Amino acid sequence: MAALYACTKCHQRFPFEALSQGQQLCKECRIAHPVVKCTYCRTEYQQESKTNTICKKCAQNVQLYGTPKPCQYCNIIAAFIGNKCQRCTNSEKKYGPPYSCEQCKQQCAFDRKDDRKKVDGKLLCWLCTLSYKRVLQKTKEQRKHLSSSSRTSHQEKEQYSRLSGGHYNSFSPDLALDSPGTDHFVIIAQLKEEVATLKKMLHQKDQMILEKEKKITELKADFQYQESQMRAKMNQMEKTHKDVTEQLQAKNRELLKQAAALSKSKKTEKSGAITSP
Repeated sequence: MAALYACTKCHQRFPFEALSQGQQLCKECRIAHPVVKCTYCRTEYQQESKTNTICKKCAQNVQLYGTPKPCQYCNIIAAFIGNKCQRCTNSEKKYGPPYSCEQCKQQCAFDRKDDRKKVDGKLLCWLCTLSYKRVLQKTKEQRKHLSSSSRTSHQEKEQYSRLSGGHYNSFSPDLALDSPGTDHFVIIAQLKEEVATLKKMLHQKDQMILEKEKKITELKADFQYQESQMRAKMNQMEKTHKDVTEQLQAKNRELLKQAAALSKSKKTEKSGAITSP
């Protein structure tokens, strides 16, 4: 009996071939917990639930520092502290200032001074390096599939040739691998990867614009509220000032009347004192 190995998620036992190479997950767990990219730092992680769109590290940083900003170098929304993401900050400390990426043309590729670490001799940023490696992996898988299918076709032709007694030109698998169609597969896969990357960048830009528009709307609403409050306060102050002024004027008129009455009474008393013997 073949040995069985436990899935790292559900802990059920399966043959070794049924488990994934990296995480050692069974088929059901791979479907339930797919490998996705973090919305912020763009690293791949095992998704725990459909609503969980950021990795654990970014979730902790959000709780500590709040929503991140776009990095000034790679433009990935992962700058929790300052204007640079942690990846670009560490790379800048280690390798110096960034250079222009030969793929996306952004100023976010760090020269490691080692040609072995370059991708086909190209100086690429982190995102483009991942995309390029995925394209190479897909191309390798497609070539493997073409190779196996061409070998099957070649064996079928030889078998038919032997049975029918005919003579067919042998078909070499190497020719299939070096055919222009294979190059087309590589170009198409690379273009698809670039389109997907651009779509993600566009989505990030749209999200930034929406957040800025939301902030502007909130600021406008706050400004209008403050303005209305200020106007109401000024109107109240103006009304109070008018009421106080009217009261003072009425009091002043009353005092003038009293002063006039006192002056008149004094004159009457004085004239009465002069006329009496």
